Amino acid sequence: MQKGTIELIGVDFFAYHGVGAAEQQVGNRYTLDLKLSADLLKACQTDNVQHTIDYAEVYQLLAQEMKTPSHLLEHLAYKMVQILKKTYPQISYIYLKVSKHNPPIGSLAAKTAFVWEESW
Repeated sequence: MQKGTIELIGVDFFAYHGVGAAEQQVGNRYTLDLKLSADLLKACQTDNVQHTIDYAEVYQLLAQEMKTPSHLLEHLAYKMVQILKKTYPQISYIYLKVSKHNPPIGSLAAKTAFVWEESW
């Protein structure tokens, strides 16, 4: 089977995730990097968006999940992966990196991140 990979790189959101009350009230900037692999040969041959994974729709799914606060980046990433797998059963591989900018960890870290990677 041939596979193609669709990537959304550097997708920025402002959201209210975090363990601390301040994070949940003030919010923060988050960046997502996503890779999805599937058999996309038909899309390559037909030039028809109905035969691919529509990255505009993927963005909307991610944006919807970003609206629901989570304490942990791990939980947020897991929810996103589950909805993508349910919506696009043809996906055979997912890589999702969720980065939080300027995390409140008592040092000058530009970002913290959680990565979920899965293939089947």
